[in-house]
Amino acid sequence: ILIVEIAIARLWISWGINPNALIGHSMGEYAAACVAGVLSFKSAVELVHLRGRLFNEVPPGGMLSVPLAEDELLAHLPADLDIASVNAPELCVVSGNNEALDRFQAAMAAHDVECMRIPINISAHSRMLEPILARFEAYLRDTSLSKPRIPIISNLTGTWLTDAQARDPAYWRTHLR
Repeated sequence: ILIVEIAIARLWISWGINPNALIGHSMGEYAAACVAGVLSFKSAVELVHLRGRLFNEVPPGGMLSVPLAEDELLAHLPADLDIASVNAPELCVVSGNNEALDRFQAAMAAHDVECMRIPINISAHSRMLEPILARFEAYLRDTSLSKPRIPIISNLTGTWLTDAQARDPAYWRTHLR
């Protein structure tokens, strides 16, 4: 996915279609960072490879798309699940272990809220990633990170990625979590 996203961006740029800004969801922000010059292509591919290897060490889990606003979701969210993302004003993703997700999905169905499992076997952007975050950040500490040459909208903040954030391994650690 990363390589295809970078290739498409580079193809458009080769045709003279130059982006004024970039955004990418989750791993897509790594593609945006590569296109913007924050990461080299080699570093971006190595980072995604490391991410995949580290994800294999995390206990099985999953993600659930929930058609509720963040504040409404928080009112129902059990303590053993995390909000992985807020994708739209009334669309969030919850992440955690499969049993907790199944219980939550059934509870939401009882309130006529139809949630949908995301076909993924990892609890991305959840506390279940805590054991791998230090190694992910350590890789980035040994990686050259530059300020973006093209502005990027951060998935983490929803605002412009600052030069300091782009070069900070801790930003990318928090982004993964």
